[in-house]
Amino acid sequence: MTYHAQTRTYRLDPHQPDPEILRIAADVLRRGGLVAFPTETVYGLGANAFDADAVARIFAAKGRPSNDPIIVHIHALAQLEQIAVAVPPLAQSLADTFWPGPLTFVLRRGERIPPNVSAGRATVAVRMPSGSVARALLQIVELPVAAPSANTFSRPSATTAAHVLHDLNGHVDVVLDGGPTTIGLESTVLDLTGAVPTILRPGGVTIEALREIVPDLQIRQSFLASDEQAGASPGMLIKHYAPRATMLVFDGERMAVLAAMRSRAEALIAAGQRVGLLIFDEDRQAFAGLAVELQVLGAVENAERIGAGLFAGLRALDAAGAQAILARAPGRIGLGAAIYDRLLRAAEGRITHVS
Repeated sequence: MTYHAQTRTYRLDPHQPDPEILRIAADVLRRGGLVAFPTETVYGLGANAFDADAVARIFAAKGRPSNDPIIVHIHALAQLEQIAVAVPPLAQSLADTFWPGPLTFVLRRGERIPPNVSAGRATVAVRMPSGSVARALLQIVELPVAAPSANTFSRPSATTAAHVLHDLNGHVDVVLDGGPTTIGLESTVLDLTGAVPTILRPGGVTIEALREIVPDLQIRQSFLASDEQAGASPGMLIKHYAPRATMLVFDGERMAVLAAMRSRAEALIAAGQRVGLLIFDEDRQAFAGLAVELQVLGAVENAERIGAGLFAGLRALDAAGAQAILARAPGRIGLGAAIYDRLLRAAEGRITHVS
């Protein structure tokens, strides 16, 4: 199915979005169209979650495989009864603490949600975003909105409207430009359908924060290599968030990693390749004198800043013509777990471990 649209872009104050513009976008959603909008995590590509044909347009616009489920976004807890069944009491407790915010629950899918939202599975992913534009749009449309990230499938997620337009101009009806997203990493996905709550994808809510409420929390990250199996969670394919350039991620003791990265960069340059580096502030000096494209994400201890700039950094290096991008893996504490996950998938699972 091919879907082509005349894309209209509207700029909004992210703190006080114009209700008239939001009403235009809401009308598009009610009529089965596609609207890209900012959340606190990344930009989403939204459609009416009750409309299977509209949801199919999301898959067509992104080139997204049908085995990759889509998160449903709501603005009020009361909407859960329209989307899910057998909602456990723990969902209410977690929602009281983390909603609105970057936490997605996997629950039993209700009958009103079409199977293509959930890749044919009996579950559904749902969250309540905290971004002002997203919340205002959801309140005005009065419908749950299915929305994956607003980018070409498997590429780095969109954290600005310019990223959305680069990937999807002509394939989406409306883009709401609310400026850069604040977190820059997708939500944490928590499966509440089993006996033990299980994280399927780390994200904007840290594992440590969740364990304060759910001490027996489990982590189960499994990656799909192809589109032959339906994912239990959005974003489970091993190739995801990937730049066009070859992504090389190095993990281990800092000085050994920096030496290995410099050596690899020098070899690639000698072979005639254009090299990009995605680095932390304190690592800049290790690459002095190299003819490379640099994207500096911030201080290594500032995970919030690194997360907010990660996808934009990957896109900038692609735009600069890098053929290979080298990055040092962060620690896995706090938001570092989500950043590591995104780098792992950007590199298609290939990590160089340096001792």
